Amino acid sequence: MYIIDDVCYAGSLVDGIKVTKAEPMRGRIMLVTFSTGEKRLFDTTELKGAAFKILDDEKIFNNPAVFHGVITWDNGNIDIAPETVYSKSYAYTAKGIA
Repeated sequence: MYIIDDVCYAGSLVDGIKVTKAEPMRGRIMLVTFSTGEKRLFDTTELKGAAFKILDDEKIFNNPAVFHGVITWDNGNIDIAPETVYSKSYAYTAKGIA
């Protein structure tokens, strides 16, 4: 557990990893851009537990916010630490896009 700007997060802090952008896609996939410039795909269906059930609501899932480098939903009631997003995501390379 660690605290940044009076917000408590589970897991351990990974220096330099922050989310700068989170774009919802079909199938509860997020295209996430990190502070390193790297883009990765994160499957939110892998998030287990009652706290994440609300992401089944498309209206909530499609409206993420990035707060202090952390993806949040539902006005900050749900969040996922950036190091977790990074470790559970996959490299993304857009091909054929000019």
